[in-house]
Amino acid sequence: MEDDREWMYKGRIVNGMFSNEWGDKVDEFVEFTLGHPECVNGGTAIRCPCTLVKCQNKKFLNVETVKVHLYRNGFVPDYYVWIYHGEKQVHQRCSSLVRVSVSETYQMVSDNMNHTTYHRMVCDAAGPEFNLDEEPNAEARNFYDMIRAGDKPVYEGNSKHTQLSAAVRMLEIKCRHRCSQAWFDDMSNFIQELLPQDNLMPLDFYSTKKLVRGLGLPVQVIHCCVNNCMIYWGNDSDLNSCKKCGLARYKQKRLYASTVTANEMRWHSKHHMEDGKMCHPSDAPAWKHFDGCFPDFSSEVRNVRLGLFADGFQPFGQSGQQYSLWPVVVTPYNLPPDLCMKEEFMFLTVLVPGPTNPKGKIDVFLQPLIAELKSLWGVGVQTYDISKRKNFQMRAALMWTINDFPAYSMMFGWSTAGMLACPHCMEDSDAFRLIKSGKQSGDEILQDLNNRGLRKVIDVDAEVVNAAISKTCGWNKRSIFWDLPYWREHLLRHNLDVMHIEKNVFDNIFNTVFNIPGKTKDTYKSRDELNKYCRHPQFAQNLVTSKYPDVPFVLNKSQKKDVLEWVKKLRFPDGYASNLGRCVDANKLKMFSMKSHDCHVFMQRLLPIALREFLPNRIWEPITEISLFFKQLTSSSLTDEELRNLDEQIPVILCNLEKNFPPSFFDSMEHLPVHLAYEARIAGPVHYRWMYPPENT
Repeated sequence: MEDDREWMYKGRIVNGMFSNEWGDKVDEFVEFTLGHPECVNGGTAIRCPCTLVKCQNKKFLNVETVKVHLYRNGFVPDYYVWIYHGEKQVHQRCSSLVRVSVSETYQMVSDNMNHTTYHRMVCDAAGPEFNLDEEPNAEARNFYDMIRAGDKPVYEGNSKHTQLSAAVRMLEIKCRHRCSQAWFDDMSNFIQELLPQDNLMPLDFYSTKKLVRGLGLPVQVIHCCVNNCMIYWGNDSDLNSCKKCGLARYKQKRLYASTVTANEMRWHSKHHMEDGKMCHPSDAPAWKHFDGCFPDFSSEVRNVRLGLFADGFQPFGQSGQQYSLWPVVVTPYNLPPDLCMKEEFMFLTVLVPGPTNPKGKIDVFLQPLIAELKSLWGVGVQTYDISKRKNFQMRAALMWTINDFPAYSMMFGWSTAGMLACPHCMEDSDAFRLIKSGKQSGDEILQDLNNRGLRKVIDVDAEVVNAAISKTCGWNKRSIFWDLPYWREHLLRHNLDVMHIEKNVFDNIFNTVFNIPGKTKDTYKSRDELNKYCRHPQFAQNLVTSKYPDVPFVLNKSQKKDVLEWVKKLRFPDGYASNLGRCVDANKLKMFSMKSHDCHVFMQRLLPIALREFLPNRIWEPITEISLFFKQLTSSSLTDEELRNLDEQIPVILCNLEKNFPPSFFDSMEHLPVHLAYEARIAGPVHYRWMYPPENT
């Protein structure tokens, strides 16, 4: 079948023209799909299998639009089996034979199985074929048991559902309709009465969960104190009340199992930097420094390097109940650029429940994760490598964390509010004239924490002791991450999130230039400060009329209309950006509901063009320079020389902005770009260390 379908990826364009033969094949594909009514929505719409992120067999479009998308973008990779368009038989390459040749218990010989989508789900997760030279470990055996369940009909003679598909379908119905566990058990008992006695349908919710547990997605529920003082875990798991506040207790790998991902997890060891361009964290000094500090870890190329994301959100939105939910996600950096940071490699490790923001007490909930990271570093875990058909002891190390600026304080333990907000400058708070040219090492920071006597949040006297110490310095706790034995050796431990910094800089510029009420930095107070610190008497208040004169960095009403009308007419390539025209408020002359990526596109591509004709050069030029700074900084590949140039240019750019904008314009967010080029020079390209991937996930 693979040979028959090679046309999908070959011959689409011949001599610069779309091929008629390829078009005929697309017509056959569409006719095949229309012949399966279960795959057609509304009589004319089918799933679009093109490569666009919004499509990829997820979105229903009319037939003609699907054809246009396929001509323009081609088919999604490896879609040899049209499972979303009516084809039932799974591709020969992926599932012609699943073999586990270790014992009769795990043998499956079925060249002509009628595989279901549920079997394919398991097959895709583990890889197409298992020929084992060594006995799999217990976890791997559970996974292979899962594959067997995907082949057994729920009862003899039933061709629609296997044991696995029936279990997954029941769980899906329970989730979709928000049914209780009692309902699930009663419904399972009723179904048992309808089926033959020798059926394989799970008897209740417990047996159903036990069956699908082979997918390797375990969840451990850990009780916590209602005041976020502690979690009932480890030595405290048997306590009946909080050891701090006394309140009563209340309830609340597979990367090496696939032949594809197992090989890709070793990519970083085979990759070599070309022409001095960093295109992956493995090219950066931070990675190489860690290798030099721990050669025993780096000698096993299958050991995993991790990044950690944490950010809170309100699941019920602004109009619903106030509730803060904090997911903590880790992702491996061993993978090549086309796989690294993708959604399928984002692993949810901790979910901190609300209803309140954990703030500085988030370390309480990170204890199990830190304990697991310490275990993965010191002992490791036995892992089956399908590509080599051998078990090995896999270890892992956390490289850094990625958070927005408020969460940075929660992770690092340095207050990101007030005069000492910058975690790089610390006590040396002059953003443009740094007295110390270097950065503090991990040993120096840890020694400072110990000398000051700061406590971990989980310590009994932490709240009182840390509160007293924080009045004299920027530190407010001893972060739990210092418990990791290798943490002090990192060159960069916590990343400044370029996504949120860029958005905040853009918001400040745009809202001030457009003089948005409540958001502009050009207020009567800032005018007084402008004259006090910057000596601009021409912008001072008129003592006779009590009015303030216009400033050159603010657009007038006519100019605002021109810019917004231009934005409304803009059109972008599909998938490049959202429809910014929908964010235009022509009545109030502003833009609203712009997401982070909208600001990213506007900042780097549109802002210099939009303001070119309306602002004086002395104001327009530094705005353009800060736009180009972020554009260069977020390039997919970077050289050390380019980053050193950016490091030298950014203070000058900010100084030029300071000459024209009021002092209130420059808060901590306008200072942080000073450190972004340095972090990129140490840790590699920005798109591996910003919040876009986890937030989109």
